[in-house]
Amino acid sequence: MESLTMSKRNFTLLIIILLIIVVAVFWFLYFKGYITNIPKYDNPGTNFISQFNPFGESKPNPPPVPPPFDISEDEPSVTTETLEAKLVRVSSMPIAGFTVFNKERLKDVPIVAPETGPLIENTLEPEKETKNKKASVKPAPPETEFAPALRYVDRATGNIFQTFVDKIEERKFSVTIIPRVYEAYFGNKGESVIMRYLKADEETIETFVGNLPKELLGGDTTGNNEAKGSFLPNNVRDISMSPDGLKIFYLFESNSDSGSNMIGITMNLLNNKKIQVFDSPFTEWLSFWPNNNLITLTTKPSANIPGYMYTINSLGKNFSKILGDINGLTTLGSPDGKLILYGNNNLSLYIYDINSRSFNLLGVRTLPEKCVWGKANDVIYCAVPKFVSPGEYPDSWYQGEVSFSDQLWKIDVKTGNATIILDPFAIVFEEIDGIKMALSEAEDYLFFVNKKDSFLWKLELK
Repeated sequence: MESLTMSKRNFTLLIIILLIIVVAVFWFLYFKGYITNIPKYDNPGTNFISQFNPFGESKPNPPPVPPPFDISEDEPSVTTETLEAKLVRVSSMPIAGFTVFNKERLKDVPIVAPETGPLIENTLEPEKETKNKKASVKPAPPETEFAPALRYVDRATGNIFQTFVDKIEERKFSVTIIPRVYEAYFGNKGESVIMRYLKADEETIETFVGNLPKELLGGDTTGNNEAKGSFLPNNVRDISMSPDGLKIFYLFESNSDSGSNMIGITMNLLNNKKIQVFDSPFTEWLSFWPNNNLITLTTKPSANIPGYMYTINSLGKNFSKILGDINGLTTLGSPDGKLILYGNNNLSLYIYDINSRSFNLLGVRTLPEKCVWGKANDVIYCAVPKFVSPGEYPDSWYQGEVSFSDQLWKIDVKTGNATIILDPFAIVFEEIDGIKMALSEAEDYLFFVNKKDSFLWKLELK
């Protein structure tokens, strides 16, 4: 019996010793900072005793595990900030027209500090040393590069402004005053300009063709430049520019005893040489010059009138009918002249292959003049209305009764797949009705004018 009592006492003593050791180890670790996920006693709503109860009913939540770092080489997803940086309003004023061209500029070269080496004693005579330096040191020519640039005409004054595309720094280029310019075109790599405006009588259309001075490399000549040139006949009805920018095709009405005819003239901007290539008793035409050898002529569209499209070569030969009997017909030829993008009075968009005579309905509704072809004839960029209200098209849009809020789309010509590139309103909170679409030479920038206010915009595509 005494031995049993002794064993119970030893066991109790052992338990007490173990508890003392556990508590001592616990407090040692706690004050050394190795236990950090235990809630503090001064945390509201926490039971102080439960901090030390390993068999409590509730367990503390594990600390949040940080997400793993992305070490892949994938590009980051597009965010609002990056999209906003790619969509930029270029002009600070409404414009009548613009051009994009490659312009030479001085290249930014980082300044490198010269390396220092050991000093070498000069054993040459001072006079000989100077001669040797003059003979050996030749100034290196400055490094230059070609970059896309924009030139555009102020709608209110006729002044011309310009900027590089990647660095928007708007600068006045000419001081020629032509108030209220309605349309403007540029040719010859931005060195020729065509401006169209109404005379004071508000009835006569005047068309001025001018040449601009060349710039000096290393600086934008501004302030005193003037556009000097001549005028085309009064009331020129339509103008289109050749793709190389060296010629224009214009239509004007000629009256005679036998009646009125629409005359088509090509004019060389370098030497002002003019050639008549078209003559028609029908006076309502819209022209387009998709490549240097082909000109398209489409009857002015109306929702309830059948439209027709024809082609001629730049010498005025091979007048051929391409499309016909399509109400509200509007067209845009591809750069190779083999495909025609056209729309009807429902704003349905089609591609017509001239060689195979096949039609392909695209999955977007817009007008061809709100589009631009890629130079490889494989892609089309369009400003596509998010919503088309009922109306007679394209009349309602031309007359300003209807205005669109567009998204920018890219259409693959071969597959017919159409994808949305951008919704401008979602990025810049401004509704854009895009017209006068154009691409840079490398097709890395898309340009357009907002029909609502005539401001120029750019979108970086790559």
